[in-house]
Amino acid sequence: MANKEKLFSEFQAPTTQEWLDKIEVDLKGADFQKRLVWRTNEGFNVQPFYRREDLKDLKAVDSLPGEFPYVRGNKKDNNLWYVRQDIVVDDAKAANAKALDILNKGVDSLGFKIPGKDISADFISTLLDGIMPQYVELNFKTCQRHCVELAEILVTYFKQKGYPLAELKGSINFDPISKMMCKGKDVSPVLQFAKPLIDALKELPGYRCVNVNSVALNNAGAYIYQELGYALAWGAEYLNVLTEAGVSACEAAKRIKFNMGVSENYFMEIAKFRAARMLWAQIVRQFVGDEALNCTCSQMHVCAVTSEYNQTLFDSYVNLLRSQTETMSAALANVDSIVVTPFDKPYEKPTEFAERIARNQQLLLKEEAHFDKLVDVAGGSYTIEHLTDAIAQEGWKLFLAVEEAGGFLSEVQKGNIVNAVNASNDKRHAAAATRKEFILGTNQFPNFTEVSEGKQPVAGCACCGSDHEAGELPQLNKERLASEFETLRLSTEKAKKQPIAFMLTIGNLAMRQARAQFSCNFLAAAGYKVMDNLGFKTVEEGVDAALKANADIVVICSSDDEYAEYAIPAFQYLNGRAMFIVAGAPACSEDLKAAGIENFIHVKSNQLETLRAYNAKLGI
Repeated sequence: MANKEKLFSEFQAPTTQEWLDKIEVDLKGADFQKRLVWRTNEGFNVQPFYRREDLKDLKAVDSLPGEFPYVRGNKKDNNLWYVRQDIVVDDAKAANAKALDILNKGVDSLGFKIPGKDISADFISTLLDGIMPQYVELNFKTCQRHCVELAEILVTYFKQKGYPLAELKGSINFDPISKMMCKGKDVSPVLQFAKPLIDALKELPGYRCVNVNSVALNNAGAYIYQELGYALAWGAEYLNVLTEAGVSACEAAKRIKFNMGVSENYFMEIAKFRAARMLWAQIVRQFVGDEALNCTCSQMHVCAVTSEYNQTLFDSYVNLLRSQTETMSAALANVDSIVVTPFDKPYEKPTEFAERIARNQQLLLKEEAHFDKLVDVAGGSYTIEHLTDAIAQEGWKLFLAVEEAGGFLSEVQKGNIVNAVNASNDKRHAAAATRKEFILGTNQFPNFTEVSEGKQPVAGCACCGSDHEAGELPQLNKERLASEFETLRLSTEKAKKQPIAFMLTIGNLAMRQARAQFSCNFLAAAGYKVMDNLGFKTVEEGVDAALKANADIVVICSSDDEYAEYAIPAFQYLNGRAMFIVAGAPACSEDLKAAGIENFIHVKSNQLETLRAYNAKLGI
């Protein structure tokens, strides 16, 4: 007979308070709030652990996959998503050859970026030759005023080829509001083409054509709650535009597609997509009515694009770690398609190798990790369910604030959306400068020996000639988080001599090693050659070794107590033959400053400004 005894029945489940009491003991008097509570940029705190009781008031926890409000995904029996790769089309025949090639390498969704001037029946026929659209999702991006023409050409082409129109899946990226924020031009009159575009695609029910490109906000440094809240308001604005133009609310919702960014904040990004589906379903319900409860019109269709904002020029293979984490977040959050940004995009047109790796990052999750087999893996996780609710609340607050201010379009025309995102970008750059926000390989653990080898940051490009005109609205600042450090390091490389920073390690073993490691990481971020040492018996011995190594900078690394003994003699013995730096902020700092020592580096230093100042002193 089967043993029906419940496992661990003899153990009494501890209460939340008992867990907290145990944590307090283990912290040995340290502040629980400061040590273990995560204070997010989204406006709420995250506890170090959650229990079932924390979810008792969350209504969405009881919903099922494939059911309104779709917090657990649009699909019931799988987690299939499209593996998408985008192609910039300079030549139709060459782009067609590339598309056919990558379709045989695992891609099942293509994105074509086509110059508006090239739109024609012959061009599209050449571009799509041999591609079977009933098996491949096709996505097109062109200048906004050419979208209707493109739609008409596609419908005609598909008809001529005899393809099953009702089965075709794809999109045309019509989004004038994105242009307004990215280019600073008020192109709101172009919104009049939204209804004609939908009319042109009436025989292609599986084609979405009005897009919310909140990935632009992500790439401009927006916080997660900002991308969520603004994306919802953006989508609601398009629902208003379409319904006022005579499109039914249900049809309008079915034509909207969200292209959202995904950053490296793993659990928060999973929660963002879950919250987005839930909130969008509620918004659509307000337009459609209770019909939305059993209609696919309330499903949010999301293409996730891994972020460019946190990519780096130096140590660029670390970009693979970032984008893999981001891809996992998107896949586990049950999005509909994913674009992985190639790791080399910050400094060159992505190579064939980089594009292959980007494809394989998704295929790895599908074919080896089987992420496509499981529905809503995150469901039931106390932490992620809590994060989903918390980020939904913050996103909803922002959505309501935009609506109360007159709607998304009005706020864009006033510059308020762009200014808010740019302010967040500024805060994040300031946080990176002080190492409150780490960029692995840039301001934290840089590669000491790496050189740029001619790499230069790639500037963005416009899709049509008119976009080069100056705009009257503020523009999104898409300066990557690492850009200022990269500029600093590139300027160091151009110097006649690479500065050498020598660690004068002396005294307490543990402290000198810790401070030498900190200083090496701190100074290597500027491209300096750092030289660590095992330790010296006297400061004179250390200074002599530094000068023999032709050092430009001497960093004394010891304990706070011992700086009172070692720092001033070392500084005086060096006698201006190299820059002198104290690693730390010892209690005797004022005495050291009185002796003429002016350079200190420590965890509270503004790393970027400090290194800029050092470069200036070194004549760089």
